[in-house]
Amino acid sequence: MVKTTRKGTVYLVGAGPGDPKLLTLRGKECLEQADVVLYDYLANEALLQYVPRTAERLYVGRRGRGHYRDQSEINRVLIDQARAGKCVVRLKGGDPFVFGRGGEEAEAVAAAGLDYEVVPGVTAAVAAPAYAGIPVTHRTLASTVTFITGHEDPTKERSSIEWTRLATVHGTLVFLMGMTNLPKIVQCLRAEGKDGSTPVAVIRWGTRVSQRTVVGTLDDIVEKAAAAHMEPPTVIVVGEVVRLRPQLNWFEQRPLFGKRILVTRPKPQAAEFSDLIQAQGGEAVECPTIEIAPPEDQAPLDAALARLSTYNWLIFTSVNGVGPFMTRLLSTQRDVRALAGLTICCIGPRTAEALAAYGLRADVIPEQFQAEGILDSLAGRQLRGAKVLIPRALVARELLPEQLRAQGAEVDVVPVYRTILPTVALDHLVGQLGAGEIDVISFTSSSTVRNFVGLFPSKDELLRLIGETTIACIGPITAATAREAGLTVHVMAAENTIPALAEAIVRHVEHQRDRRPASANR
Repeated sequence: MVKTTRKGTVYLVGAGPGDPKLLTLRGKECLEQADVVLYDYLANEALLQYVPRTAERLYVGRRGRGHYRDQSEINRVLIDQARAGKCVVRLKGGDPFVFGRGGEEAEAVAAAGLDYEVVPGVTAAVAAPAYAGIPVTHRTLASTVTFITGHEDPTKERSSIEWTRLATVHGTLVFLMGMTNLPKIVQCLRAEGKDGSTPVAVIRWGTRVSQRTVVGTLDDIVEKAAAAHMEPPTVIVVGEVVRLRPQLNWFEQRPLFGKRILVTRPKPQAAEFSDLIQAQGGEAVECPTIEIAPPEDQAPLDAALARLSTYNWLIFTSVNGVGPFMTRLLSTQRDVRALAGLTICCIGPRTAEALAAYGLRADVIPEQFQAEGILDSLAGRQLRGAKVLIPRALVARELLPEQLRAQGAEVDVVPVYRTILPTVALDHLVGQLGAGEIDVISFTSSSTVRNFVGLFPSKDELLRLIGETTIACIGPITAATAREAGLTVHVMAAENTIPALAEAIVRHVEHQRDRRPASANR
């Protein structure tokens, strides 16, 4: 038998400037097949969601004013891991070959005789100005753009930056990693004759919800940046294109810009809500407090499926119930024809959409997406003697089955899923809440509320950490659960849907912003 050895490969992947949606498709593919990921300070940790759970994650962070891990050590890890036959991803902020020392890493891997691939990324040199409303080139204002390091190799005997030429360039100058050396950059340009009235923008954490932009001129930008307490990482833009910012500042004008919203719904269902938040300029901080799991005992569901033909009604009270019910039905060598003759009710449009994926159309969708709405939609129908099947969560409100039984219906409630508490990085969450980094905590069900509250040792500790953080609930039932837990509910959606909750949060934030003094909005 011939023994084969897996060949390792190193992928130098550009993580983009910070907005996780700016990762390239190829970069995502590399992360999804990684055995080891080395990521740095500028790479958004949200990108690690694409990495397999079994992969090793190594933080090799670099900060402009902090400790630099020795580059030779990073090179050694890349080589050792690849020689061990692993798929190694070096995730680097921006583009690997734009002042990211990716060239040095590629040289080391190549010299070791290993396979490697460079996956370009969206560079902050272009993206950060774009998100600040500043195009680096413009037909009438700048026909050239020059990228310059703001932090040269400190071992150089003399600078290789040609300040004389840069000072006479009529195009755009973009300095990366230059916050610490901003006074020197300004001094060198002014000393070589650059006009003091030349516009300058300093952009921190470009493309992220924490983006901050300070605009001035060569004469005053140092003082303005210091007054605004600007720190690395920054991109510095020098040139006439900066004058376009008041007209083109699109990102910072979005209603949720600068806001972080905690999303507590299950991980597989968080994407829709997170996308809506990001589309409005906010950052979704996903922290699932419930996980959907199958019931420990499938016997009640199997028994109900065996007598499906005896039921008159099938009522789905949650989108989470549709998939497990249909999956179990199909696993018994039956198909949707087994539901012939049943009148199907779905609690809301999203539940109906989940059902439609199986080729089934809901007969009844209430106007109010909760148990009370279902009861209203069934008013006037002959329910006495009717047999009703409700596949739902193991633990749920009893209002619906109780009211149906009171009307003479024979109701079978069978669990098709249960909600459990997933692993939560509590220390990280506590740190974010304590530092005031979360602006809104959102709840999409009573289970998300109860599990979130249960994470903390005491109610007093929870309330201390939350402080004045906005609490947003998807509907009155979830809001009631939050109030019972001692939370103050500030936002409630007009209807029990994710889009409505996102819209309610936007309206609340806009209202709060409008109430602030004009000076606070600048």
